[in-house]
Amino acid sequence: MNDTIPPARYDFAEAEPRWQAEWERRACFAVPDVPDGSKPKSYVLEMFPYPSGKIHMGHVRNYTLGDVIARHKRATGHLVMHPMGWDAFGLPAENAARERGVHPGKWTYDNIAAMRAELKRMGLSIEWAREFATCDPEYYGQQQSLFLDFWAAGLVERKESWVNWDPVDGTVLANEQVIDGRGWRSGAPVEKKSLSQWFLSITKFAPELLEALNGLDRWPERVRTMQANWIGRSEGARVRFPLVEAVDGLDEVEVFTTRPDTLFGMSFLAVAAEHPLAAAAAARSEDAATFVAECRAMGTSEANIEQAEKRGFDTGFRVAHPFIEGASFPVWIANFVLMEYGTGSLFGCPAHDQRDLDFARKYGLPVPPVVLPAGADPANFAVGDTAFTEDGTLFNSRFLDGLDVASGKRAAIEALEGKGAGTGVVNWRLRDWGVSRQRYWGCPIPAIHCEACGVVPVPKEQLPVKLPDDVDFSRPGNPLDHHPTWKHVDCPRCGAAARRETDTFDTFVDSSWYYARFCSPRADVPVVKAAVDAWLPVDQYIGGIEHAILHLLYSRFFARAMRETGHLSVSEPFAGLFTQGMVQHASYKGADGRWLYPEEVEFRDGGAVHRTTGEAVTTGRVEAMSKSKRNTIDPGAIIGRYGADTARWFILSDNPPERDMEWSENGVAGAHRFVQRLWRLVQGALPTLGEGAGFTEAGRPLRQATHRTIAAVTEALGSFAFNVAVARLHELANAVEEARDADPAARREALEMLARLIAPAMPHLAEELWSLLRPGSDRLVAELDWPEADPALLVVDSVTIAVQVLGKLRATISVPAGADEATVLAIAEAEENVQRALAGKTVRKRIHVPGRVVNFVV
Repeated sequence: MNDTIPPARYDFAEAEPRWQAEWERRACFAVPDVPDGSKPKSYVLEMFPYPSGKIHMGHVRNYTLGDVIARHKRATGHLVMHPMGWDAFGLPAENAARERGVHPGKWTYDNIAAMRAELKRMGLSIEWAREFATCDPEYYGQQQSLFLDFWAAGLVERKESWVNWDPVDGTVLANEQVIDGRGWRSGAPVEKKSLSQWFLSITKFAPELLEALNGLDRWPERVRTMQANWIGRSEGARVRFPLVEAVDGLDEVEVFTTRPDTLFGMSFLAVAAEHPLAAAAAARSEDAATFVAECRAMGTSEANIEQAEKRGFDTGFRVAHPFIEGASFPVWIANFVLMEYGTGSLFGCPAHDQRDLDFARKYGLPVPPVVLPAGADPANFAVGDTAFTEDGTLFNSRFLDGLDVASGKRAAIEALEGKGAGTGVVNWRLRDWGVSRQRYWGCPIPAIHCEACGVVPVPKEQLPVKLPDDVDFSRPGNPLDHHPTWKHVDCPRCGAAARRETDTFDTFVDSSWYYARFCSPRADVPVVKAAVDAWLPVDQYIGGIEHAILHLLYSRFFARAMRETGHLSVSEPFAGLFTQGMVQHASYKGADGRWLYPEEVEFRDGGAVHRTTGEAVTTGRVEAMSKSKRNTIDPGAIIGRYGADTARWFILSDNPPERDMEWSENGVAGAHRFVQRLWRLVQGALPTLGEGAGFTEAGRPLRQATHRTIAAVTEALGSFAFNVAVARLHELANAVEEARDADPAARREALEMLARLIAPAMPHLAEELWSLLRPGSDRLVAELDWPEADPALLVVDSVTIAVQVLGKLRATISVPAGADEATVLAIAEAEENVQRALAGKTVRKRIHVPGRVVNFVV
């Protein structure tokens, strides 16, 4: 090549859409619903997005990671299903309808169209023919069919329940959707409210959901621990405390406790504001009624309750102790007791529970210790401001004295059972899943309320129950409730006038089975058994750690419910789970205190200033990108400026993918330079490669570098070490540039392998380079098998060693692999630079670290 003529730049803007069109034309990523079994299957799935209107850098990272896995699996001989859909129901669309006067459906589908176009620009190996949105009647109608099957199988219940009520969004929230006492979307303080609700019976599977976590060895340990804690198995006792005087027909209070060994340390009994005893107290006392109302107005999340000041109200009722004859204790209403956990009541043992201790100190209640620390004197041991919660020896506990805690629990339960005052039980923190939501833009619950027949299911032949299009958002509340005609129907059993259920499903229902629908997305049944049997479980699921409890636990339940109703054969939906880190960026504030977008800021003379006004800008810490702080980067602008492959390469090259990464303009520019460098490397080499030339000994070092790179990249991709794969490919590019004396065949092999190895990460550039190296080839890189390293070329026959004098690098030497120390030292000492550094000096010590370094101490 004539070095005076610079090679043309790679025109990504022209090449990327061209290759995307060619992949689509050839249906490179299409797979059958029911494969024939000739290839091993691999189902790769990223958590599908909510159609907000624009993709963000978190999407770019998530879908790039999944695409690398999918493309690599496809190249290694797997039949890969890699679909995409939209989690499309939810309040943002309804809020947009109210704020902008646009129908939620139009807002949603317009956003889907915009985001689909942006995702397609990324060059993802998605089978778009499987695409669906959860707001499609074809999808949610099958969801309604599933619900009816669950109902028939006894996995659905309708009951009165205390719920978390968001007064701004006007809907029920699951406990998991209450963040620090506020609605997860509106931010409004959550209230407690009693409503008739639809529940899915997730608690029936609690033991199985917990036990099966042990088999999910391709899930992050952190996620498994979070799920185990949420399911919350605990062993203890249900204890019945007789009321000294019956109250409104109640003669006892039942308490679940994990510490029956501390019953002799009891100081009080506390009940939730929703407990029948609290209602009885409120009916007798205006002050009690006021306190109950205050409790119901506070947040309901456990975190919020733990952080709140512990407050209570003495009802005046008292309960007898099961073991201490004649002793009675006050019954308090307490703001830290939740009706939905345990029995809605607890006995307070302040000496050995910090929350109980704080409460007792506030209200002057006794704090009798009953567990003695090792070495403490029982005659004078007392608890101060910190409860003693460690193991110890029971004392002040009559027949339990001298026992350790574990033995004390067993003895206390045995005694309770002997007196008929209690029983040993296993308790679960997990509660049934309340799925009713009072909103329009959701899947209608397929039920009909008839005065004569009660609540009856909608006949399957009448599905889907479609949402009406003509809804009024000018009035507060659920538009389905005040629609003039939609809810008025005839009872399918008796034919009398009846009304539809106006609640819609929690949107987590929509995302709890979509992985199964992708297997046969156009079927007129929820799933085709042969298809789900062939494809499930998902081999690799990818998404954020924030879904560790909500989405993943509900999906695991749905798989089991669908197994019980004959839809699935598997119990676990996701065999492998990878949780990627967040994409971060520095935040900026202008002189007026307003958050600024990164494109509004530039750096001059080492300081940040507003690009337009020149005013000084305050740079905040690097943190997760968020709209509120405007520290976001528009992926569309990045792709437009640098190309999709550049964005993908940078996303992969920074940190290990499970860690957070910082978005850097310099890093993106560096990735783009590497794209152009590879293009120039191939363009510049083309005239020298020739055809039919054989390998020579001169090309062996480059061939070794090539095949070691194949092995290293293969291993890195298989272990999600994508940044390591990027580093190895950079090294191979360096080796090609330096191997000017290598034979043309070795250079061609190295360049072709570079093109094929970058393909999972930079698929468009890979195709473009391949078309240059193999013009007229009838196969795309996307259709090629993954290259295999030649074992003979992986053998290390020489190693490079650094040679230092007094710790300062003077030379590097290449020595035969396995050379003895005397040979290595002799070669090192013979180096010209080393001889100059040693001239006139006495070598006092020669240090040899095999395979790494030689150091001469003079």
